[in-house]
Amino acid sequence: MRILAFETSAKAVSVALVEDGNLVGEYLQNSGQTHSRTLMKMAEDLLKNCDLTPADVDAVACAAGPGSFTGVRIGAAAAKGFAWGREIPCYGVSTLEAMVRSVAYADGIYVAAMDARRSQVYTAAFSCRGGAITRLLDDCAISLEELREILRPWKETKFLVGDGAQLCYNTLGSDMDGLVLLPEQLRQQRAAGAALLAWDMAKAGQSPSGAELIPNYLRLSQAERERQKKLELERG
Repeated sequence: MRILAFETSAKAVSVALVEDGNLVGEYLQNSGQTHSRTLMKMAEDLLKNCDLTPADVDAVACAAGPGSFTGVRIGAAAAKGFAWGREIPCYGVSTLEAMVRSVAYADGIYVAAMDARRSQVYTAAFSCRGGAITRLLDDCAISLEELREILRPWKETKFLVGDGAQLCYNTLGSDMDGLVLLPEQLRQQRAAGAALLAWDMAKAGQSPSGAELIPNYLRLSQAERERQKKLELERG
């Protein structure tokens, strides 16, 4: 089974192709160019260089959030469009879980973190034991102080991944034992993780359609917050 995956939730954009759980190819670009400009061209080039066409893809996946509101929407729209045109399964996976799925190489706790602005991070935590990954903390948007209190009781090594990992390490690392900042090249969100999670779901018998893919933003966008505040003021 070939799964094409998109990752557009942060500054970097990537596309990956997995076949029966094995990574066939992955393109990642962190140039600052808009995802809407680069994503589908990257997918086209990846398939072409693997001697494949879109018709050879059996399923599509995307990192469905949390993350940049615009970025997540671009990835979700691309996945839905690709799936609907070919009537193939469409998997939306957690951006945070996908980060961990692609880098969990040693036993310990993996904390995925993305800078959510407003003194918050999008975060989730997972335990890795002998290659098996178990979720410890659901995806959430919390302050760094709240994250500190969650992590403090865990005595095992805690690996930080994601574009908010450096922020977490700078804030929490001075008074917390066992906090490890993974190298930058391992911290970035990657489409490979999304593809591998989709493969896990496919093996479990899941076959969702594009209509079932709903982005998970975890909180309202800036425009939605301002509109909500305005309505509350109007109500008095």
